[in-house]
Amino acid sequence: MRRAAITFAGMIALSACASAGATAAVTSTTTAPALAVAAAVADVIAPVQVDWPSVPAAEVAWDPVAGQPVEYPARVVTEQDFVPFATFGPLTLTHPSDRVEAIGFHESTNEGARQLQPLDTAAAPFTMETRERGTGSRTAADIVVDPDRPVRAPVTGTVVRSGTYVLYCQYSDDFAVIEPDDRPGWEVKILHINHVQVFRGDRVEAGVTKIADGPTILPFSSQVDEGTSAPSWPHVHVEVIDPSIPDIPGNGSGC
Repeated sequence: MRRAAITFAGMIALSACASAGATAAVTSTTTAPALAVAAAVADVIAPVQVDWPSVPAAEVAWDPVAGQPVEYPARVVTEQDFVPFATFGPLTLTHPSDRVEAIGFHESTNEGARQLQPLDTAAAPFTMETRERGTGSRTAADIVVDPDRPVRAPVTGTVVRSGTYVLYCQYSDDFAVIEPDDRPGWEVKILHINHVQVFRGDRVEAGVTKIADGPTILPFSSQVDEGTSAPSWPHVHVEVIDPSIPDIPGNGSGC
């Protein structure tokens, strides 16, 4: 989805048109005084140009609620060749996309989720505020990725299960779970992926094997969106699970 950007010159031109008795849209019926005002303002204030999705400068868009133009942070994207972003013990996780805006670490809903250690090569990592789940502050990672790029395996190993599930009791989403070579018996869980391409028994290689066509574009805002530009890009959820630790239901948002 896009936000329609309206330049200051355009807004003043519209105002002038309205005061001169012209229609709301700028058409050939615009009066000469209105065009003169718009031309004068255009000489002073240049229109804001927005290049989606790579924004070289801050985006200015009209906020109908506030009734004024609002400036959003420029989108800063890290382009990398699927380099590592976090570790836990012997495991190293790689970015699941070659274009990443940010990585928001947060509390998992699973007691067996392990606390991840961000690396210097991680794309704009930050830790989100607590969700009161009782697990570690970095036991899950929401990786904000380019919606038009495929998702690749974040670890080398064997797929133990994958498919489609119902998120928050109403939204369709795909997932994949990989048993990593570096820690047999553990699981690397990947959520919020679209059109999963790997299945039980498949071998995957970190940063090489395509596991989904892209990220799932969810129809609601997420906590990680607070640390990114607008309009928000989707994110891929990654966590490392030790299945030997019992998971106690009830600390998440299941049905």
